[in-house]
Amino acid sequence: MSIDFIPPGTDWFPNPNNADPDGLLAFGGDLSVRRLVESYARGLFPWYGPGDPILWWSPDPRLVLAPAELHVSRSLRRAINSRRFTITVDQDFGAVIRECSLVPRPEGPGTWLVPEMVEAYVELHCAGWAHSVEARLDGELVGGVYGVSVGRAFFGESMFYLEPEASKVAFVWLARLLESWGYGLIDCQQTTAHLLRFGAREIPRNRFLARLYSLVTQPPADGAWAMPQAFDPLSSPS
Repeated sequence: MSIDFIPPGTDWFPNPNNADPDGLLAFGGDLSVRRLVESYARGLFPWYGPGDPILWWSPDPRLVLAPAELHVSRSLRRAINSRRFTITVDQDFGAVIRECSLVPRPEGPGTWLVPEMVEAYVELHCAGWAHSVEARLDGELVGGVYGVSVGRAFFGESMFYLEPEASKVAFVWLARLLESWGYGLIDCQQTTAHLLRFGAREIPRNRFLARLYSLVTQPPADGAWAMPQAFDPLSSPS
């Protein structure tokens, strides 16, 4: 099959179901706020390496996690109950994504978070679309996770840790907060054993898109992305 080229400045994407077997749908375009928001709302995401054009992906199957179905292991529950980490929301998005950009790719040297992507997602955060959850130890940032929010769907992008369990604790807080705000889906994009242990599961792309389209048109809940008082991440809000 042929991969569509997206000229800069246009606001359309090909049908996500036309992606090749690996999930690659198109290349080109730009990383403007408007195009990024549109891509996520259509079930696409950019992923490319240094020296490559912007590549847009729509994998099949898609790994997703319903926040209400989050599984927390006993060891992780102990880490959360220890209160070792202080958790914040949207307090240092730039630092979180920069740390994530230093995480090496499993398939080789370098990182998929090229500098222009870091800059684009910081701009997306400033526009209110991208968010982070941070884990701190003695005031120092030691872990975190970030992603994109459209409607009542959240698209997880990356996480990092400098202390054991820090990113996992941040992810549990993220999922529980999303559940409390009425989010119906965390898009995990790529299948990993790590995410499967949290309760994520693969679903066919057509099911993912149908569920996604019903969520991105819903308005965010009042109070979303503000840390509530006395929140317990080990007590499911539902």
